[in-house]
Amino acid sequence: MTDTSRRNFLKIASAGIAGATMSISAGAASDPILGLIFPPANAPVPPEANLMYPSGVRFLATGVGLERMTPEGYDQVVGRIVPAAQRLAAEGANAIAVMGTSLTFYKGSAFNQQLKESIAKATGLPSTTMSTAIVEGLKAVGGRRLAVATAYNEEVSQRLGAFLEESGFEVLVVKGMGIERFADRPPVTSEELLNSSAGVWQAAPKADAVLISCGALKTLELLAPLEQRCNVPVVSSLPHALWAGVRLLGLSGRAPGYGTLLSRG
Repeated sequence: MTDTSRRNFLKIASAGIAGATMSISAGAASDPILGLIFPPANAPVPPEANLMYPSGVRFLATGVGLERMTPEGYDQVVGRIVPAAQRLAAEGANAIAVMGTSLTFYKGSAFNQQLKESIAKATGLPSTTMSTAIVEGLKAVGGRRLAVATAYNEEVSQRLGAFLEESGFEVLVVKGMGIERFADRPPVTSEELLNSSAGVWQAAPKADAVLISCGALKTLELLAPLEQRCNVPVVSSLPHALWAGVRLLGLSGRAPGYGTLLSRG
């Protein structure tokens, strides 16, 4: 791990202490609030949110109780998303972001769009999803031909490939880690994730962008090193969903030092 990556890791670890307990009372009372809906139950605000945006915005988080990253698992919880958005709106959120990539792409592009519209109609608030965010991020960096690394099993990874093709991209390679439940395996290390993500680009060197898909993967500190290794922009679920979410609040989304897109906002 480089000195820069080590410093970023320590910052994330420190931010995690605050992020796990953060409530609506944190931050300036006048700051806008982004409501975050996560697949797991009782999800805290992730430390990356406060590391990327330590001021100017507040975060609220809730979860829908997903147990396994499979189509059957998504089917069991997808009906809980709109009620979760309504709870966040009642608690003061000014915009809503669904922070689950596979939970929002698994039925295709039209389903993802319908979900956003249902949230907006039920809450009266602007909304986005992780799937929308990765599409917006890839387009913002000029990505067209993609090398895609995922946490998912083969079926879910292929559904992501289909979603991306529907969204106008050419998927050169998509490779998953085979994870359906993170509790069933040792934690994904930074080195493992960096090497697997670089590996998909090596399998498709004509790709003009790398995508890392799964909001549970800790990718923020890896964006810049991976871009240096592959020499193409990298978009990843959690950081770029936070970027898309805060932009709904009228903020730039800029978070310098974390890859091409976040550095420019």
